[in-house]
Order: sequence, then C-alpha cells, then structure tokens
Amino acid sequence: MITEQDIHLPLPDAADDATRRRTVARQLGISPRRISGLRLLKESIDARRRPICKQLRLLVAVDEPLPPAELPQRRYAPPAAEARRIIIVGSGPGGLFAALRCLELGARPIVLERGKDVSARRFDLHPINCDGYVVEDSNYCFGEGGAGTFSDGKLFTRATKRGSVREIYETFVAHGADPRILTDAHPHIGSNRLPNIIKAMRASILNAGGEVHFRARVCALLRSADGRRALGVRTADGREFAGDAVILATGHSARDVYRMLSTQGLALERKPFAVGVRIEHPQALIDAAQYHLRPGQPRPEGLPAAAYTLATKLDGRGVHSFCMCPGGFIVPAATENDEVVVNGMSLSRRNSPFANSGFVVTVEPEDTDTYRAEHGVLSGIAYQKALEIATAQAGGGRMRAPAQRVRDFLAGRVSAELPRTSYHPGITPCDLHALLPRGVAQRLAEGLRLFDRKLRGFAGEDALLIGSETRTSSPVRIPRDPTTLQHPQLARLYPCGEGAGFAGGIVSAAMDGRRCAEAACAG
Repeated sequence: MITEQDIHLPLPDAADDATRRRTVARQLGISPRRISGLRLLKESIDARRRPICKQLRLLVAVDEPLPPAELPQRRYAPPAAEARRIIIVGSGPGGLFAALRCLELGARPIVLERGKDVSARRFDLHPINCDGYVVEDSNYCFGEGGAGTFSDGKLFTRATKRGSVREIYETFVAHGADPRILTDAHPHIGSNRLPNIIKAMRASILNAGGEVHFRARVCALLRSADGRRALGVRTADGREFAGDAVILATGHSARDVYRMLSTQGLALERKPFAVGVRIEHPQALIDAAQYHLRPGQPRPEGLPAAAYTLATKLDGRGVHSFCMCPGGFIVPAATENDEVVVNGMSLSRRNSPFANSGFVVTVEPEDTDTYRAEHGVLSGIAYQKALEIATAQAGGGRMRAPAQRVRDFLAGRVSAELPRTSYHPGITPCDLHALLPRGVAQRLAEGLRLFDRKLRGFAGEDALLIGSETRTSSPVRIPRDPTTLQHPQLARLYPCGEGAGFAGGIVSAAMDGRRCAEAACAG
C-alpha cells in the first residue's frame, strides 16, 4: 500500500526517521516494521503554541517498496522551420514561462527584454545603491528575470486555480533551484540564487531554437492594415520583429508601455493598487513574537527567520503587509532618477539582522481622480509618480529615503534620531504624515495600533518606517477576453502577468505566462 499521511511532531523530533515511522505506524494502527519507506511531501511550521511543531505530509509505503524519487527535468525540442513565431515582450516570470511553454507546444519564442542580461544587470545595481542614480533600463525592476529576480524570490501563492503551481516549482528545480521548494509550505529561492536559475532558463530557450534579445525596448506594435490584428513589434532602436502573436509581459513598472498602448488607441482600465511604506524591525523581535521566545533568547536551531502576514480593513480600504522579507534588506527600486521607491529582498539564507515588509493601504481608482483630467486612464500612474517624486525630495537626493520611527509617526513628531537600517543609500528624518496622502497616513497609523496587538512590538520602539512603497501592483489593467486572452480591440495581442493586471507575484505571473502561451499557440 502507498498512502499519504499527515503527522505533527515537536521540532526536535521532526527530522528523526525513527520517530516519524513510529508516529505514522501509530496513526495507521500497524507495526513500524511494516513501513518500508517514507518520503517528505510537504513541511510547515506550527508556532501557534508551545512546543513549536512541524506539520509533515509524508508518502508512506507499507509492505511494498517506495517508488524511487526523481528530480524534475525539462527538455525542449527545437520547433519545426514552419512553426509559429510568438513575440514575447519582457523576460520576467510571465515572459520566461511563456517562452518555455511555447517550446513545449512546438512554437518558436522570440523574447525581447528592454534591460540587460541578469549578469550585466547585477553591475547596474551598484549605481543606485552607492552612487545615487538609476540606470533607467537596468535596475531592480528592469532586466532579465524581471522585478522578482532581486526581490527575494518568494514563491508562495494562493492563485492555485490559475494553473499548476507544482509545474512552476518543478520547472525552477529543473533549472537549478533547491528541491526543497517542492516540499516547503512557503518556498523561497533567494535573490542570490535566482540569477543562475534564470540563466539556465535562458539557455533552455536558446538551445531549443528560441531567441532572446536584450536592450530591445519595445516602442510600438505592428498592426495589420485594418488595425485589428497584431503582427509584431518595433523596438526603440528601429528593429522590427514580426510574429504570429504578441505576448505582452512587461511587468508593473513599464509605464511607457501603457502610454504606447494608449497612444495607439487601445483600451486600458483603471484598477485598485496600494501604496505606503516599508516597515523594518530587528529580526530577533519578529522571531521572539512569532516563536514565543523570551527577551534575548536566540531562535531555536532548525527554525527559519520568522515571517508574518497582517491584514485588516479600515473605512473600506485594505491595510496589509506586503512582500515580507525575513532576514532581508530594503532596496531602492526606482526606475527614473527623479523618484525614490523602496522594496524588499532577502538572500537564500535569510540571515540579515533585519526583517522588513511593505506596509500599505489600498488605493481605489476614485482616489486618483485629481489626476484624471490631465492623465485620463493613467491617473493611477500619475498618483504613484507624484508620491515618488515627493519622496525623493523629502529624502534629500542620491536615493536617500525619508524615514520615521513608528512611535514618532504615531505621536506626530519628526524623529530626533533614526536606528540602523538595511537600506544602503541612507535615510533622512521626515514627517511621513506630511509626505503620504492623508487617507493613507491615517489608515497606516490605525493599522499600526491594531497590528501591535496581534504581533508584539510591531509598533514598538525598534520599528522604523521608510518611504515610499508604491510598486505593489500596476494601477492599470490591460483588458483581455476571458476566453481567448486576447485584447478586445487587437487580435493576437495577449496581455500577460503583473503588468497587465492579471497576476501578483512570481508564481501567478509564471502561470499566466503559460496560459497566454497556450492561447497564442492555439489561436
């Protein structure tokens, strides 16, 4: 018999094979000697009470051998000479997984990326961190791998109805990711490991006959004579790429793409998004709160840096944590030189002494109406941009960010001094109430008081706010038919992923990329 079994074990016992066997045997009502094999399928930590336990899902073999485990592999055959050519704009998770799916379906993907390859892109992070200026097509948001490459590499998603999450994880493992992402309840790759995985995915595309072009910023869609069908794209350097379909997977910060579509008369829609700040704590504080530790007590061996998820609604607007990075760093995520934007990342070991998270408030389309007369459907982008410029001015230049202790934010005073931070360009004391939109600041203050009751120390002396977190998602949706996934005004154009408003993270964007590739190859 081969079956699955869930067991709950205290942390010190969870890794012991004999304890696992005894526990499974007891639950099945059999002798441990009849268990011929165990394999871990899923693992999570239950820290709700003491002692801290691990919840394990095991594949159990009783009275017969356990089938051998095999690491996922992916091989892609070259398309036929007459295969469809699918133009894919953007090489984030949506674009890369769309390209790999095209190869599986016998089509030839042509990937166009405005930024540089992931190795060259690393060097362009130095200017924004150390010299105070942005390389505008190669930064934390733009370049091979997209924004997720240097934004922690978290893979957890609730978008399980959009496709096979397991397929996404296995594709990452086949390209070099740690197999533990297949069993961790909240899998995470790390910004230090993702670049090599992305390079391996690019190699798969190229080795199978696909194309990947860097520094190829798309500035126009090529259309049929009647304007109703996409025929390809033109790049800023004058090159034209013709194809049978165009998948637009450009990410949430490619604002020029929205302007391009609007100029070409294609419909766009306003949508909710969120803005706020990054909140940073000592990781030890989060560990103590989540793992019920005494002050100064170190995190028990075998436990990862603790994370949290907090959410509520205040006056009809969501207030929530976003992209929580245990053992992480706050990074500058601006894409133009007149703005300051902050985001979070962590390395695979999550061993920084800091924890940070976006701490944001929902912005509804009507909240951006002040900008609508001038910017129309792009009013949300204008709202974001105005806050980002004001943030840069409040920080004082060179990517310095305005900051305030939480206690001072709640008391309405500028911080006399600021604690250490992981944000490398530096921070400047500021009244964040004066910087943030009024409704955002008020709800953040209410949320801080509420969340401090849920997570001890969240609004305490060591908590720091750093502005501004504005790129949680796109304020614009590029509409598409729910069945064909094509833009309603332009056949063979497939809006895809976060930038189109149909995903919210690495995994959901990857699944959407696969869906769009299937539609493009079938249409």
